[in-house]
Amino acid sequence: MDFGKYKYEAAVKARESRKKQVNSALKEIRFRLKIDTHDYETKVGHARRFLNGGDKVKAMIQFRGREQQRPEMGVRLLERMAADLAEVSTIESNPRVDGRNMVMVLAPLRGKAEARRDSNKNSGGRKGRERVDTTTATPVSNSLADAMPEELKAQASAE
Repeated sequence: MDFGKYKYEAAVKARESRKKQVNSALKEIRFRLKIDTHDYETKVGHARRFLNGGDKVKAMIQFRGREQQRPEMGVRLLERMAADLAEVSTIESNPRVDGRNMVMVLAPLRGKAEARRDSNKNSGGRKGRERVDTTTATPVSNSLADAMPEELKAQASAE
């Protein structure tokens, strides 16, 4: 066998194996403990986009001052985030304290190659975002009045 031919076939095999290899990135989302609802929903939307793309997401809460004395609030916030992203991810590492930060890692339910294939199939090869119907008004989140007990609502309306 010719050595040049052998060398060429080895290079082709190496190229094919590199093509099938998946490089999964770790995307980081940082936020504070006292995050507003809209900001939280925006961060969850970014995390959902990263997970649908096949990347892992590292959610990091930064504690400042007296916030460090209440780590259970950070755990609650990260668990809420994991629950909101449950349909597209699994918890790879549970919330843990790392200095002044609390960290949790979420992994996508399927691989990056499958996610890319599905996203290309759904978009029809079209770059950009899909149109969203804004003609119907749907509330993004409930107001504080909706969370009030009925007797307090009745008392407030009587006054």
